Amino acid sequence: MKYAVFAPVGAGLTADPHWMTLFAQHLEACGFESIVVAEHTVMVSRYDSVYPYDESGRVDLPPDCPVPDPVDLLAFLAGRTDRLGLATGVLVLPNHHPVVMAKRAATVDALSGGRLRLCVGVGWLREEVEACGSDFGSRGRRTDEQLQVMRMLWDGPAQGVTHRGEFFSFDDVVCRPKPLAHLPIHIGGHSRAAALRAGRYGDGFQPLGVGADRLRELIAVMRDEAARLGRDSAALEVSLGHLVTKIDPERAAGLAAAGADRIVLALPSLPATTDIDEVRDMLSACADRLGLTP
Repeated sequence: MKYAVFAPVGAGLTADPHWMTLFAQHLEACGFESIVVAEHTVMVSRYDSVYPYDESGRVDLPPDCPVPDPVDLLAFLAGRTDRLGLATGVLVLPNHHPVVMAKRAATVDALSGGRLRLCVGVGWLREEVEACGSDFGSRGRRTDEQLQVMRMLWDGPAQGVTHRGEFFSFDDVVCRPKPLAHLPIHIGGHSRAAALRAGRYGDGFQPLGVGADRLRELIAVMRDEAARLGRDSAALEVSLGHLVTKIDPERAAGLAAAGADRIVLALPSLPATTDIDEVRDMLSACADRLGLTP
């Protein structure tokens, strides 16, 4: 089992370079596989969109909370760690041009020694997606094409690649550096469309906020779609969530039985004044319970 930890974006600390350096370095020292950072390109002070992961329909994140760009933040942390995996969770792909994102992601992966993992989604906040210049209603089709474009640019021949799509077109484009090896892209989401997207284009699936029966259904949809297209469905990873303070070997075994290859751990709700020493003690206790090896 692989264990990743979310950076506590809601605590307002992820833009603090000193705090984040100590946090990431401690994750590495404890033996956690990776750090996961969230994205909101912008927040909005008033919105009509419904947040799908809370019964209130509202996200527990004030609009003035600093949320750094995830790829830039991971580039910063790459220079302050040696082995720790670097992951987005999730990057709202419709907010970005895929040619530019392919370059940015490949650069971080190459300079970090192949440590980057992208987990991408289509986004839930209509006002954010539209502020970034994309149509909310077509964001699923846009994301599918973006995933194809990025892979095409990373895997393309020296003479370049040409693409004619619904949203993007270019001729004889070469994008270098390439990722160090195969840069994994996981799909985040809780819908059948997300599961199909993972089966078609992804290296893994991070379903959010679903119960056991629905989870089994979504994982089956992903693997069936991958098999239908001749992909190795067994190679696709599944990442499920839990809490740093509650995970233990028994709970981890239950998630493994549900199909998890990775457990992405969240810290409990933290105030903005959280002492990094308290957080490090919490992480150390978690690592000890799980028997992680630095």
